[in-house]
Order: sequence, then C-alpha cells, then structure tokens
Amino acid sequence: MSSGTPNDTHPTIEAYLIAGYRNMSHAQKLERVRALTRAVQELALLDVRRRYPGADERELALRVASRWLDPNLMTRAFGWDVGKEGY
Repeated sequence: MSSGTPNDTHPTIEAYLIAGYRNMSHAQKLERVRALTRAVQELALLDVRRRYPGADERELALRVASRWLDPNLMTRAFGWDVGKEGY
C-alpha cells in the first residue's frame, strides 16, 4: 500500500490499520475525525495559553480560531486583525 510518500510505519502494521479503517462504520470514522480535530484544537489552545498567559477566554478563543479561519473573516466577523494582534 505504498503511496510513494515517506512512511515510518511497517507495511504489515499499515495493512492492519487500513483493514481496520475499512471495517469501521461511517459513524466510527466520523468519530475518529472528530476526536483528532478536538485533540488538535486542544493542543492549539495549550500553545496559545503558553504564549499569552494573561489572555482572557475571549482572546484565547480568538487566537485559536485565527489559526483556522481566514484573516479577512477574522476581521469582519470578530474585529480581530491577525496582522496587528497576531495568532
């Protein structure tokens, strides 16, 4: 199952993983994606808290959102200028 991209997973394990994903229901796959997305968001929030220890909850949320949303949308929707305030 080589895609031509570097892979540090042993081919036997990769085949096992792919078979497992193929056997999952759509709901199970969606739950995996949801859980991984949430984990990435939590890591981003931890990084923002580390960088801006005095930030209030709104600022934390805006800084996290600015990592995913277009800067123009951030300005129009929230008044958050990424160029001025940063991520």
